[in-house]
Amino acid sequence: MPATKPVTARRIEASDTHLVLILADREVRIPWSRCSSPLAKASAEQRHRAVLSPGGYGIHWPLLDEDLSVEGLLRQVNQDQT
Repeated sequence: MPATKPVTARRIEASDTHLVLILADREVRIPWSRCSSPLAKASAEQRHRAVLSPGGYGIHWPLLDEDLSVEGLLRQVNQDQT
């Protein structure tokens, strides 16, 4: 059985209410409250200062010292939909 390729983001965007993951095949909007407690409590400036890792596997918020994986965020979204 072939290994599954990890999901990566091509780009990220931050709105006042959501983190937006732009993937190869779709766009996923995640409310800040579903991302993490520090992000839910963060200011707009702190949220907008996100850095996507070079491979697209993770996101770092330097002003919060918060790191989340794209796969982990998508798992959270999938759990919410079940």
